[in-house]
Amino acid sequence: MNRDPHAWARLGQALASARRALGLTQEELADQADVGLGSVKNAEAGTVPKARMPYTIPAIAKALGWPDGAVDSVLEGGAPPGGWTDVSVQKQVDQARLEADITYANVRALRGASGAEIEAATKAALDVLRQHGLI
Repeated sequence: MNRDPHAWARLGQALASARRALGLTQEELADQADVGLGSVKNAEAGTVPKARMPYTIPAIAKALGWPDGAVDSVLEGGAPPGGWTDVSVQKQVDQARLEADITYANVRALRGASGAEIEAATKAALDVLRQHGLI
């Protein structure tokens, strides 16, 4: 079994993307796949299994309409069903430019706010992007 954390992260992103494309919540997907909510959350988080492939992963994939073998294919680097692609946003976003754009947007949106308030709002937005690994 593939134990590469990057491969499992790709799988998790693909599962989450497929779920959102179908307009499902994690709870609804868990019900459709007949698995626990924690199983869906772990799958979408890209948690690497300790020993073997959990039975819940293929069940989740099947509930999303993925064909047999799609999970293994994604883990080996193949494209997920439905056309989702793995794009590194980090390579596309220049952090200084992003900070300037967010600041400008905050200036427009927060008319009458002080400079310190705008800086705080910009910092908060950038912190969220960092937490998600986007910058």
